[in-house]
Amino acid sequence: MSFANKWEENVRRVEPYVPGEQPKETDVIKLNTNENPYPPAPAVREVLDSFDVSRMRLYPTPDADVLVEAIAERYGLKKGQIFVGVGSDDVISMAFMTFFGSEKPILFPNITYSFYDVWAEVYRIPYETKPLRSDMTIDPEDYKVPNGGIIFPNPNAPTGVLESVEMIEEIVKANPGSVVMIDEAYIDFGGESCLPLIEKYDNLLVIQTYSKSRSMAGMRIGMAFGSEKLIAYMNDVKFSVNSYTMNTVTQLCGAASMKDEAYFRQSVQKIIDTRESSKERLAELGFSFPDSKANFIFASPSKKSAGEVFSELKKRRIYVRWWDKPLIRDYLRITVGTPEEMERLFTALEEILNG
Repeated sequence: MSFANKWEENVRRVEPYVPGEQPKETDVIKLNTNENPYPPAPAVREVLDSFDVSRMRLYPTPDADVLVEAIAERYGLKKGQIFVGVGSDDVISMAFMTFFGSEKPILFPNITYSFYDVWAEVYRIPYETKPLRSDMTIDPEDYKVPNGGIIFPNPNAPTGVLESVEMIEEIVKANPGSVVMIDEAYIDFGGESCLPLIEKYDNLLVIQTYSKSRSMAGMRIGMAFGSEKLIAYMNDVKFSVNSYTMNTVTQLCGAASMKDEAYFRQSVQKIIDTRESSKERLAELGFSFPDSKANFIFASPSKKSAGEVFSELKKRRIYVRWWDKPLIRDYLRITVGTPEEMERLFTALEEILNG
């Protein structure tokens, strides 16, 4: 009997999350990972230019107080209601570890952010997916069953569909024995946040990120808002895993960005304006899509398959996102870029679809 590789019997095996392709070439139109096409707030550059590199020899502040204080001031919250992590993925992962410990399955939509089932597998959390309705909205009745927790994005990803605060409150209210997490990564692009509900429900966790609306995906800053009790539980887990998760430079840059409200609103509005004009152009080209309130559009071509359009765009050095999976293989997720980038996209699409 061979004992080769016997250790593999104890390996935790999961099918990993696959992020959007990051091309090494620079001469590309990159519309596949929902990054913001505009730079961060000018104050971020000022922090980088003035930073004393000798501080790098010291550990960062574990509680990221300078960042948390800036976030608290902007949102009108207590610091004890805020948790920060290395991107919203880190925040959600920590929340899964903290709150999804029941033997009952957690619930999330069957078309949603494809990291949720990965975390569930990694942490051995049972889960069930609930189908979206024909218009790609959530049926709140699906979430009024025994469960170990609930999570979904709002607006949803990859659909871009926005749910109402009233519907979300209906779900939170119906689940007093579970933590309900609302992933608001794209909320700043035209949605109403359910953040005020944390004052009313101590089982609600609202998660946001700097990666999209604040143009800081490369720095990795995520945040969660909830009751002080929820946040305390998350910090207990965080400090048991790694106390020094966010570096000093990131904390300072994040605080500076949060204070520049005028630039934030200007940048977001430019993306909203481009998104709305892009919907008109896509409709003219024969695409169908749900009404997006995110910084992307989930669009299905009529003249050719989504996979074929994806491949042809890539040949022209234009990257969009396509999944060869049931339910969504007929769609392309197109990030909203600058007006100039979108014009190049539409020119290429006209050529592909009509050529």
